[in-house]
Order: sequence, then C-alpha cells, then structure tokens
Amino acid sequence: MIPPELSRVVDIRQGDAQGYRIKANAEECAALAKRFDLVRVKHLEALLDLVRDGDVVKVSGTLTADLVQSCAVSGEDLPAKVAERLSFRFVPQAKAYKPDSEVELTAEELDEIEYSGSTFDLGEAVAQSLALAIDPFATLPDADEVRRKAGLLGAGEAGPFGALKGLLPPAAE
Repeated sequence: MIPPELSRVVDIRQGDAQGYRIKANAEECAALAKRFDLVRVKHLEALLDLVRDGDVVKVSGTLTADLVQSCAVSGEDLPAKVAERLSFRFVPQAKAYKPDSEVELTAEELDEIEYSGSTFDLGEAVAQSLALAIDPFATLPDADEVRRKAGLLGAGEAGPFGALKGLLPPAAE
C-alpha cells in the first residue's frame, strides 16, 4: 500500500488536542500537487481541534492553502487560494457492516471517516478536504476571450446564459 502524501497518524488514546497544526513540507506539497494534478502547492496548513467522545473523535478547524492550477480553458497557470472550514468525525469501523444491506445516513454521518484499531490518519483527511475545495473548472479572467479566439464562442455568446440565447424568439421590429 502506498503511504499518503500528507500522513499524520493520531492515536485516539492521546485524548483531546486544541490547536493541532498540520503544515505540509516542500516534499508533501509537491506530492499533493502531483496527486491532484496541480501545477504547484505552495503552502498548505490546517489548524484543528480534536475532541474525543468515547471512541469517536470530532475534528473541527480550518484549512488554508496557496496553490497554482491550470486554467480550465487556456491551460495557463492560475493562482488560487483555499480557505475552508473543516468538520468531520472519526468513528470506529462498523463491525456489522453487510454489503447488501440498505443504509440510511443522517446528515451528521455524511462527514464520518471510519478507522480501525486505535489510530487514524488526520493528514489524509486534510488532503482529501483540499481535493474537495479545488475548483476543477477555475478560469482566468480572460477565459471568454480565449474561447472566442478558439472558435468556441461567438461574440454574443459569452457568459453563463450564452447558450440560451438561441432559444429566444426573434425580436419584433
């Protein structure tokens, strides 16, 4: 098994932790950029509070990152910032999981991450949160002009409603 690019293993027996800090080093940033198909991850940091409630660990805090991704239209470098609130729970792996059974999840359970034994990887949870925060369709301010020059848009079609313009009846004279 390949180890995660940003691994920070936490043992639940450590108890609560206020201000737990994860800061990716240069090698981790480079590996995350490769994993998420980014030009570069310049900085990634998470400040987290961990609160243990029996064998459940509630995590909340913030994730900040400076990165460079490719413009979805031109492919040019596009600087981006990530500032996300994080909130998830590490829960023990379900012992009676039945693959064919119907499962109904509550809103709180949607942010649960299962672990086995007494440890979980908080760094991997932060890395996955970064992946979810990246805009896969981010574009530079001149993206419409690039589309127009490439013949993808006519002069009046730019903007989010350009494709709907053809559905309008002709204007009365």
